[in-house]
Amino acid sequence: MGRRSCVALGVAVAAVLLTGCTGGDPNSGSSTAAPSGRLAAAPMPSTSRVAAGGPAAAVRGGSGIPGLPGMPPVTDRHNVYSHAGAGMLAARMRGYPAYAYVPHNKSGDVWVIDQRSHAVVSRCHVGVEIQHVVPSWDLTTLYATDDVSNRLRVIDPRNGRCGRIIAVKDPYNLYFTPDGRYAISVAEEYRQLVWYDPVTWTVHDTTSIPACAGIDHADFSVDGRTAVFTCEFAGRVVVVDVASHRVLRTVDMPVKNTMMGPQDIKLGPDGRVYYIADSDSNGVWVLNGSATRVLRHIDTGRGAHGLYLSRDATELYVTNRLEGSVSVLDAYTGAVKTTWRIPGGGSPDMGNVTADGSQLWVSGRYNNVVYVFDTHNGHLLAEIPVGNGPHGLALMPLPGRYSLGHTGITR
Repeated sequence: MGRRSCVALGVAVAAVLLTGCTGGDPNSGSSTAAPSGRLAAAPMPSTSRVAAGGPAAAVRGGSGIPGLPGMPPVTDRHNVYSHAGAGMLAARMRGYPAYAYVPHNKSGDVWVIDQRSHAVVSRCHVGVEIQHVVPSWDLTTLYATDDVSNRLRVIDPRNGRCGRIIAVKDPYNLYFTPDGRYAISVAEEYRQLVWYDPVTWTVHDTTSIPACAGIDHADFSVDGRTAVFTCEFAGRVVVVDVASHRVLRTVDMPVKNTMMGPQDIKLGPDGRVYYIADSDSNGVWVLNGSATRVLRHIDTGRGAHGLYLSRDATELYVTNRLEGSVSVLDAYTGAVKTTWRIPGGGSPDMGNVTADGSQLWVSGRYNNVVYVFDTHNGHLLAEIPVGNGPHGLALMPLPGRYSLGHTGITR
């Protein structure tokens, strides 16, 4: 939920949801433990633009799936995340320190935490309200997004140091097309997608989506040709053609929650469904893989918000932000396997799974902490104090050939 998510909700509602509010557009439209050098490397597409975050132009989608031109091939139709398994690090990332990058909505900075010692190793100021730390398409750069100051701050994952500032329109969230050709700023306030060249950061074009109030999170189809964006304040999702940047359709949820509705979204490992967290529904909607209709709802817990896959892609972790729990689902069937509860409650929000798959790190949005869970048994290993309003936490290094953005959706 972005900085505008409570402005027009009214004083009475804001009092109830105080801890979730940072500002909003309520209008609705229509219809590791650290990896070591022993880990094996995943094959990476060759590219002359790797350092700048550009595409691998020579690589084509394959294995019988007509992928988006320029997209690394789908090699396992049963598991589109097969190249993002435990320890499958590209050779260049083996030297990256195992750090967590914690952006803060309210203190305007990013804290860098050592995954082994849990010590804060550095801090850097970014701007006013930092939403997410986003790995670039080629996983060589991190971007801290500040949608209030309209800027990105570059972070070098080789050492955790902050670098230059890039002017970008309202980057509540940031994604990269599967071919690496475009960076997409999710401009929540304007209900727009702004398509940038990820090397020069010049605007290519803009997709206006007036029917998608609270445009938030996204994921891409197996073939990379369509993207599905959630509309938190409209109770729907919008489907966008990646090649043309045009809106194909909107799909309403069976219950249109427009206060804290559809939030994070994740493609199932075999591409047959998308899972969509809906805070107001206290669970997850299941959208079919062609993104044309909602199949059902899965009850998880109060304030369902973030979605993360285990490194073997067999489990889906759902952070229930208002309940202080994480639901563990079978990633293929959606069956709820178990629930991990934070002793005394908490506010698990966003993060990722470590490179070796052994831990889930998520920010505690309203408790100013970071939670570290053991993915084998759900035990809470650590509760690390951080700054004010931690949000879209990222981990590096990450397995995978490329990043689709957000806090590190890799394939």
